[in-house]
Amino acid sequence: MTESYMKKLSSTLLDAITDKDPLVQEQVCSALCSLGEVRPVEMLRTCEEYLRQHDKLAHPYRAAVLRAMERVLSSRASELDKDTASTIILLASSEMTRMKDLVGDWQQAVSGVLVALGRQFISKVMEELLHRLQPGALPHCAVLHTLASLSVANAFGVVPFLPSILSSLLPVLGMAKQDTVRMAFCSALQRFSEGALEYLANLDRAPDPTVRKDAFTTDIFSAYDVLFHHWLQSREAKLRLAVVEALGPMSHLLPSERLEEQLPKLLPGILALYKKHSETFYVSKSLGQILEAAVSVGSRTLDTQLDALLAALHSQICVPVESSSPLAMSNQKEALRCFTVLACNSPDRLLAFLLPRLDTNNERTRVGTLQVVRHVINSAAAQMEDKKPFILSSMRLPLLDTNSKVKRAVVQVISAMAHHGYLEQPGGEAMIEYIVQQCALPPEQEPEKPGPSSKDSKADSVRAISVRTLYLVSTTVDRMNHVLWPYLLQFLIPVRFTGALTPLCRSLMHLAQKRQEAGADTFLIQYDTHASLPSPYAVTARLLVVSSSPYLGDGRGVVALRLLSVLHPNIHPLLGQHWETTVPLLLGYLDEHMEETLPQEEWEERLLMFLRDTLAIVSDNVWICQLSLELCRQLPCYDGAPQEKNFLYKCIGTTLGAASSKEVVRKHLQELLETARYQEEAEREGLACCFGICAISHLEDTLAQLEDFVRSEVFRKSIGILNIFKDRSENEVEKVKSALILCYGHVAARAPCELVLAKVESDILRNVFQHFNTKDPALKLCLVQSVCMISHAICSSTQAGSFHFSRKAELVAQMMEFIRAEPLDSLRTPIRKKAMLTCTYLVSVEPALDKQAWADVIRGCLHSVMALLPEPKGEDGGCQESLYLDTLHALEDLLTSLLQQNMTPQGLQMMIEHLSPWIKSPRGHERARALGVSAHLLRYFLEHLRVSALVPFHNLGLLVGLFSPRCADLWPATRQEAMDCVHSLLYLQLGYEGFSQDYRDDVVERLLSLKDGLVHPDPAILFHTCHSVGQIIARRLPPDQLISLLLTMFEGLGDHDQNCSRAATVMINCLLQERGGALQEKVPEIVSVLRSKLQEVQGEHILPAAQHSIYLLATQHCAAVVSSLLGSPLPLDSHTCMLWRALAAEPHLATQVLGLLLEMMNRDVPFKESRAFLLGRTPDRVATLLPLSASCALFEVMSTPAVGPAVLELYPQLFVALLLRVSCTVGVQLPRNLQALERRGASPALATRNLEPCSSAVDTLRAVLLRSGSEDVAQRMDQEGGWELLRTSAGHEEGATRLARAMAEHAGPRLPLVLKALACTQSSVYEVQRVTTTAFLAELLNSNVANDLMLLDSLLESLAARQKDTCASVRRLVLRGLANLASGSPDKVRAHGPQLLTAMIGGLDDGDNPHSPVALEAMVGLAQLLHLMETWDLRSGLLHVAIRIRPFFDSVCHGDCEDIFLDQVMGGMAPLLLHLQDPQTTVASACRFALLMCGPNLACEELSAAFQKHLQEGRALHFGEFLNTTCKHLMQHFPDLLGRLLSTCLFYCKSSWEGVRAAAPLLTGFLVLHAEPRQQPQVDLDQLISAFQILLKDPAPEVRTRAAEALGRLVKLA
Repeated sequence: MTESYMKKLSSTLLDAITDKDPLVQEQVCSALCSLGEVRPVEMLRTCEEYLRQHDKLAHPYRAAVLRAMERVLSSRASELDKDTASTIILLASSEMTRMKDLVGDWQQAVSGVLVALGRQFISKVMEELLHRLQPGALPHCAVLHTLASLSVANAFGVVPFLPSILSSLLPVLGMAKQDTVRMAFCSALQRFSEGALEYLANLDRAPDPTVRKDAFTTDIFSAYDVLFHHWLQSREAKLRLAVVEALGPMSHLLPSERLEEQLPKLLPGILALYKKHSETFYVSKSLGQILEAAVSVGSRTLDTQLDALLAALHSQICVPVESSSPLAMSNQKEALRCFTVLACNSPDRLLAFLLPRLDTNNERTRVGTLQVVRHVINSAAAQMEDKKPFILSSMRLPLLDTNSKVKRAVVQVISAMAHHGYLEQPGGEAMIEYIVQQCALPPEQEPEKPGPSSKDSKADSVRAISVRTLYLVSTTVDRMNHVLWPYLLQFLIPVRFTGALTPLCRSLMHLAQKRQEAGADTFLIQYDTHASLPSPYAVTARLLVVSSSPYLGDGRGVVALRLLSVLHPNIHPLLGQHWETTVPLLLGYLDEHMEETLPQEEWEERLLMFLRDTLAIVSDNVWICQLSLELCRQLPCYDGAPQEKNFLYKCIGTTLGAASSKEVVRKHLQELLETARYQEEAEREGLACCFGICAISHLEDTLAQLEDFVRSEVFRKSIGILNIFKDRSENEVEKVKSALILCYGHVAARAPCELVLAKVESDILRNVFQHFNTKDPALKLCLVQSVCMISHAICSSTQAGSFHFSRKAELVAQMMEFIRAEPLDSLRTPIRKKAMLTCTYLVSVEPALDKQAWADVIRGCLHSVMALLPEPKGEDGGCQESLYLDTLHALEDLLTSLLQQNMTPQGLQMMIEHLSPWIKSPRGHERARALGVSAHLLRYFLEHLRVSALVPFHNLGLLVGLFSPRCADLWPATRQEAMDCVHSLLYLQLGYEGFSQDYRDDVVERLLSLKDGLVHPDPAILFHTCHSVGQIIARRLPPDQLISLLLTMFEGLGDHDQNCSRAATVMINCLLQERGGALQEKVPEIVSVLRSKLQEVQGEHILPAAQHSIYLLATQHCAAVVSSLLGSPLPLDSHTCMLWRALAAEPHLATQVLGLLLEMMNRDVPFKESRAFLLGRTPDRVATLLPLSASCALFEVMSTPAVGPAVLELYPQLFVALLLRVSCTVGVQLPRNLQALERRGASPALATRNLEPCSSAVDTLRAVLLRSGSEDVAQRMDQEGGWELLRTSAGHEEGATRLARAMAEHAGPRLPLVLKALACTQSSVYEVQRVTTTAFLAELLNSNVANDLMLLDSLLESLAARQKDTCASVRRLVLRGLANLASGSPDKVRAHGPQLLTAMIGGLDDGDNPHSPVALEAMVGLAQLLHLMETWDLRSGLLHVAIRIRPFFDSVCHGDCEDIFLDQVMGGMAPLLLHLQDPQTTVASACRFALLMCGPNLACEELSAAFQKHLQEGRALHFGEFLNTTCKHLMQHFPDLLGRLLSTCLFYCKSSWEGVRAAAPLLTGFLVLHAEPRQQPQVDLDQLISAFQILLKDPAPEVRTRAAEALGRLVKLA
């Protein structure tokens, strides 16, 4: 691009800078900046020239141009030459001072230009600015602002000019009267001072290192005098703040003596501003700078002002600060900085001021004072060194404050003290204890309504801060090691510090490790010199017990175990090696789990094992007894922690079990019984566990102690005291009894089984049985739990086989009473579970119960569990679910133990029979439970199957038929269980066939892979899976089980669950398809069952499935199915009709069925003459049943459209057979039994068709015509009343005639085969059939079709053969037919003249009666034929039918069209893209579709992918992003199209639609953005610029914005 183009682009954009729309104006500026980034000099020169030439341009637009120039200069100033820079500097200087008044945005933009240039051309800029400082005249405010900004931006460049600047400004300060001018001076003086201070602080890098502070002091003081004495007194708040802000840095440049002189006035003047301003940050900041300046010169005036300073600053600190107010927070920081300055200067007076204020009860005062104290401790450590005792003593009252804000401040002060050695002083222990107390606070609740201020509230809580402080002090402050160790140990035991255990253990562990590294002597604790420390037994007990709840208190279990491991030398010298290996294993176990997944019982057992191993290693009875004593002492510490107290009881039992002193054991057990809190369930359980664990080693002593307690005065006294309180005594006594009963249970469960067996009835059950009559739920539960444990102990003994449990039946009966008494609406207690487990344990114990007793047990337990109502979802849903699962497992165990007694198919069948009602239950939860139990039993039976001889699994079919339909149960879990049941049953069959237990059958294993399909939400997939299951069953089911399986599944059609009923139909049909070939003998039975089920079961899916079943059977046993269905009673019910229709589903089968039905219809005589014929004149004909049934069946088959192909194949036979059937049933009556049904009216379930034989045959014939495509024939018969005529004796002949006429007219091509079939029936024994046939043939000759189809000769021959028929009607119809040749084929009369004439003459001679119908017919025939029998009409001719051939051609494009197509698509690419913004949504959608369709043919995968991504229907289109991506790919793959696309865009710039006009420059811009410089020749920039110039004046802002954006991108083609 030449410079003229650059200038043209810039000028075009500059002309648009006056746009009224701010968005357009902003885009024009951005476009100018884009030009400037590429060609800064040309762009800036053009802007400069534009501003010069447009002198009257309004200042907002001038400001916009100047802002664009500033943005370019900020990054490209180094590329400017001096001339250009000078030109722009002169322009900016002129612009800056064009108006006397201050115009903010305009002059600020000018100032920005000069500052940007000043970084690179400081001399020229300063020269111009100094030129604007005229002696004796006030400078322009903009000049002042520019100098101020420049002194900060380029201090090294401006400071050398500072004396000159100040010399020009100071003389005119007094002339400044306006506040805005004064504020400009203040800002300039502040920036000048800051620049000078920066320069002086960095002289080593300064261009002139000889500059000194003295060069500015005099001038600065002069300025100070004006600012402080005159301007600070102004009423304008903004001016006062500007003065104060300037005085701060200026004070550092004042002469020392002058500063000292001014401080008595300056400081009060600054402090007075605190009362005048709400925003005090600038006051505090300036005050801090002044104080630093005063201290730096050693001012003595501060002492006199100190009290006022402290009071004012203290009040600033005590003001509450919101984190959302940055200025307020900054103000506090500046105030604290002032305190630091004063602390370094006057520490005593500062503390004398602060410390008394710690005693006040005012929250703000105390918090603020504590903040200052902490800050001073940290920032003035040297000055506070000898003040430590005073500061510590002053903290006494703040330590007692309960306010959370005060607490946070105190903790922060203590943290600072720790870092600076305060806690090593006397009184430091109180600070440490305070920190620990705060660590022990309960975690704060989360705020109800979280907001911005509550985000970090938890992290900033008193407890959180204290925890962090304690850890940091312990780990990072080395001087605190000897203070904290071993002092922190004394906080481990007291209950009030329980919440602090985690941080305490963490800190102690770190301290102990440091001590170990320092040496053993420093690590070992001298307990004789530290009397307040807890004993090693107490530490061991405490840390071990709290580890049982490892996730409480921020995970105290891990740190407690680690601390215990580290402390092992102070616990016992023998424990080191063992604990070093076992503690990491315990910690590793915790790492493998989370709080939700940790198995609590297993974790406690690991800890108890750790304790047992520890006691074994120590093996010191004295040490063990001391530990047991300490464990007992700590029991009250856990009154509020039931789980940990329960574990503590277990630890006590473990420790007592390791003790060798029986007296100690008895004593502790007695104390435990006397002091236990029996009202708490967890404590009762813990006490029982303790006795059970102790009984492992001391069974005799434990039982004796329990017996003694029951007999003791203490027990009786406690009961007696409780009896005083009548309302609660019974309840309290029951709880004591509950605890004792539990103790007996745990003793039996944990003590050695061989020892327990001898004492179970005499010493244990004797004390338990006497409480069975209780009604207290808690006591009842304890009884069941205890009896369960005792039963388990009995059956677990190696001597259980020889043990005779005399009270077994009584105990089982009592358990069943407990089970039956449980409510069925909820599951609240584990009584069911425990009672069933008790029965389970007693199954194998002698004496054995009879089968009826166990059957009652099974029924009772099943009802108790299966009938339970599902628990509603609630807060305790997890606990209820766990209890339910445990109860269900107990039921499974009971049934398994009973099954184990009879591991035969009969035993399995008995179990399933008990479960069967629940498996078929209408309630889903009952089915799910029953299926789960069944699956469990079958798995167990399979796993324990032992087959010694090959025996049949005779009930396999019944069981598979029961379970397999449940694979589609409405409950997905039930489906999985049903699949498992089928899987197990098939493997059981293989086992009984002799396969080994580890054999895996590929077919059966496929069931497991089908499980996923059972839970799929799509019903089609579910039932497809059921079909696959049926296939597998069919392949593995023995032949003898097939019929029983099918009959069982037929029963399943009536299942309450529609899904299971559907699955049964699917599997039945699958079995019939796979194995139907072996069922020929069973077809009648299957059809009969199927028909009966259709009548019993209602369901829209049943009938289609039954139809498919009958179809499958018929494909394999067609004759048997047809025969079975024909046995159905008449009239046919609707279900039987549907079964007949199912046989028409497939053409080949339909053909077979039709053939069989025709055979059946013709097998028997059509009617029988009744005896009434002998008594009267008229014969009484009654229809025979088989042909009638076949006729009805034919009609039903014809009712299905799918039968069409089969009808066409058998059309002649069907037509002829039914026509003859119609003829021979005219006037035939129904059998008497069917007549009675007709009179009573058919049942609603029966078909509504007329059973009258002739009508039935007519309807069937009509159906044949309809199904064969001869609808016109049937319609013609309907219109002419032909069907009604066929049904009557009087009109039958006419009906046959009309049928022949309709056939000749509308179904001529089918007549040859029909005539061929009719030829076989002309000698029928039934006269009426011969009449019907002759009438039909005679009428055919009345139509020209006989001649057209070349049937004339055969028809004449057929009729001639009937001339001698015994029936006069036949002979008459023969003559009529021959005469019809005159009207049907007159041109053929002469050819057959002699034959016709002979026949007619023969008819005249028929019979002796002159009125014979035959003779009359002969005369009529002659009248029709004679005029056609001339000798010259002998030529024969055939009329040939011209067959039109519909022309068909397929036009195929030969050659390669891709290039042509691509060219067309590219030609339309730009319009399609632009019209995506069309205002008509239909047009935009069509463009989307067109682009999507063209995408795959563009030979550019990236472009096609972009179209697919952005243009999918229904997806929002981000037009700019889409265009950017599209243009990138277009320019990459089709660079030669740039010019063509841009030309199209130019055309659409004139569109009448705003959206399209806006899209055209946008597309242009993106094309140019992704174009390469080598494509520049394709672009006509003049055209583009001209077009966009017009668009920049468009009325639509969006269009103008896009045009400006595109102009900015045209610079790319430079």
